[in-house]
Amino acid sequence: MQQHVSGETSVAAMHSPCDDCDIRDLAICGTLRVDEVQRLSRIMTSVELAAGDTIVDEGEPSDFVYTLTSGAVRLYKLLADGRRSVTGFLFPGDFLGVSMQDIYGSSAEAITPVTLCRFQRTELEALMMDIPTLERRLFARATEEIQLMQEQIVLLGRKTAAERVASFLRSLAQRQEKRHLPANPVTVPMTRTDIADYLGLTTETVSRTITQFKTKELISIENGSRIRILDEDQLDDLAEAI
Repeated sequence: MQQHVSGETSVAAMHSPCDDCDIRDLAICGTLRVDEVQRLSRIMTSVELAAGDTIVDEGEPSDFVYTLTSGAVRLYKLLADGRRSVTGFLFPGDFLGVSMQDIYGSSAEAITPVTLCRFQRTELEALMMDIPTLERRLFARATEEIQLMQEQIVLLGRKTAAERVASFLRSLAQRQEKRHLPANPVTVPMTRTDIADYLGLTTETVSRTITQFKTKELISIENGSRIRILDEDQLDDLAEAI
């Protein structure tokens, strides 16, 4: 089945939701002129999903491109033996399906309640022909996806458990700054199992490493989903170690 989304709301041609969007400068319309944003909004559908809802399934035709405007999403692949491999996380301003492949390379599932802007791929590609800025924007984001994949390869191939967890926390902090939020404390909406699957570790190892960081006063846990970095220099040293 191609789509799992519901709660769709068509966008009026005379008013663009981009006008009130908190992450407009990060989203697909970030570098467009007002008239170009209006054209883009005419082919956009707003989608709201609950935590745990599937957005796309790996291997399905990639008929839609999404921009996440609120919430958090996990990307994952299922291995031949049935195990799950988390390949990334999306936050407001991030794109889904931007690689322009014929099928989705990963499944995407809402970690929290999410809101997305959805675009029919054929309509978006047609608009890109008329708006070169839009094409450049999507190309830049596809390049960023490749960079994140390369970073994960380094994480999985060369780093210790402590170095992987430190790198992950620093990456989340940097992504918060990109969204114009304070880098500290770090919001961690995903589960320890999600983090373990992403870093190539066991859930027990992730939990033990975080406990060690707390004992060494590198971090403190403010609640279940917020981690305050207490010693940024030492955490950075761990994250940068190869």
